[in-house]
Amino acid sequence: MTSPALNAWIVDDDPSVRWVLEKALKQANITTRSFERAEHLLEAIDDDVPDVLITDVRMPGMSGIALLERLRGSVPELPIIVITAHSDLENAVAAYKGGAFEYLPKPFDIDEAVELVQKAGRVNGRPGEDPEQETGAIASMIGQAPAMQEVFRSIGRLSGSSMTVLITGESGTGKELVARALHEHSPRSDKTFVALNTSAIASELLESELFGHEKGAFTGADTRRIGRFEQADGGTLFLDEIGDMSPALQTRLLRVLAESEFYRVGGQTPIRVDVRVIAATNQDLARAVKESRFREDLYHRLNVIRINTPPLRHRRDDIPILLKHYLAEAADELGATTKTLDEDALAALQAFSWPGNVRQLVNATRRLTVTAPGSVITAEDVPSDLGGSESPKQAAKEWTGVLAAWAERQLHSSSAPLLETALPEFEKTLIETAMSQTNGHRQEAAKLLGWGRNTLARKMKALRLD
Repeated sequence: MTSPALNAWIVDDDPSVRWVLEKALKQANITTRSFERAEHLLEAIDDDVPDVLITDVRMPGMSGIALLERLRGSVPELPIIVITAHSDLENAVAAYKGGAFEYLPKPFDIDEAVELVQKAGRVNGRPGEDPEQETGAIASMIGQAPAMQEVFRSIGRLSGSSMTVLITGESGTGKELVARALHEHSPRSDKTFVALNTSAIASELLESELFGHEKGAFTGADTRRIGRFEQADGGTLFLDEIGDMSPALQTRLLRVLAESEFYRVGGQTPIRVDVRVIAATNQDLARAVKESRFREDLYHRLNVIRINTPPLRHRRDDIPILLKHYLAEAADELGATTKTLDEDALAALQAFSWPGNVRQLVNATRRLTVTAPGSVITAEDVPSDLGGSESPKQAAKEWTGVLAAWAERQLHSSSAPLLETALPEFEKTLIETAMSQTNGHRQEAAKLLGWGRNTLARKMKALRLD
């Protein structure tokens, strides 16, 4: 006996999205029914309930988030997949707290959407905890890039949890912002969030900083001190740069995580605490474990859930919106008029590698707000250490101008076809530059040129560069 076909309903005011989803789902033997507005679906759901619901967030009339809240009371078992073109942290968290089965930012992969519908049809829905407070905006958590969307989705999935989280990523990528977002969207949001950069405190003082000390515990301990763990009781403790912690402190931290109990330095009475620990590092802790620089058991205690914060060079599409946001913030902070970027300045900053990531970008907006003379920041205003002096568009204009002048001279002095003369020299120059850049490694040079290794070998042979 064959099981009945899965029945999925779609709510989206965009007819093209409805059409694509209908076609893909029907090809997967999933029956569909579509609605332009949430109100129309609510009228229909009184008579019938689908196996899975797909809803947009922003629609005329009732929003997708409001629809989630409405359906959670009437059909709490219904799995709901939220899709949206306006993807940010607040929408992601609101979707998961509202009981969404999954959150899918547009543009989405249609095969992934079909797989989600099939998966949702096999399990019960997952209503989330009732959000007692409105989620506070965390303006610095900005991003439309896929890597940032995955961070938002992870925060949303953990919004009803107090699990230990390990945040990894390069310096300046916003690991503390992620930790704060995890806290503010957790059941502990009304309690204290305590942050501590463990590498910023001398190792001999860090134990007292974490666990506190009793009066007279050591020279200079004139009074009892409450440590960060006690300060964070009931809330969240964020430990940044955890990979730099000494072996002795790693052992003490492991015991606290295992037993929720510790002693102040010089103390005799155990202190019990209820603290969610979120740790962060820019190091490869798995490698540190192999090299015996980090305890393996502590690593596994911390690495319950991992969130990776992407470097800015992996989310270049976010650079314009980050620049706009932080230029406005810098102007407000400095009491100045908000400055804008012209096309060439934006191109230069977007092409820059940003080794210091978002932290460097924030400082750059303050610097440009002070140093750029006009209300519009031009490419000439961008300093060389931020990729200035020559934007990609300026560089292109420079060499194409030289090329145009050469072509004009060539046309007047020779009857040979331009491309037959120019193309070999053009390719030869680029190949020599790429080979020089990679110290003669052909595989790497081919990647820089956008070719395969065999294509590079063939070109080098034809141009007698082999």
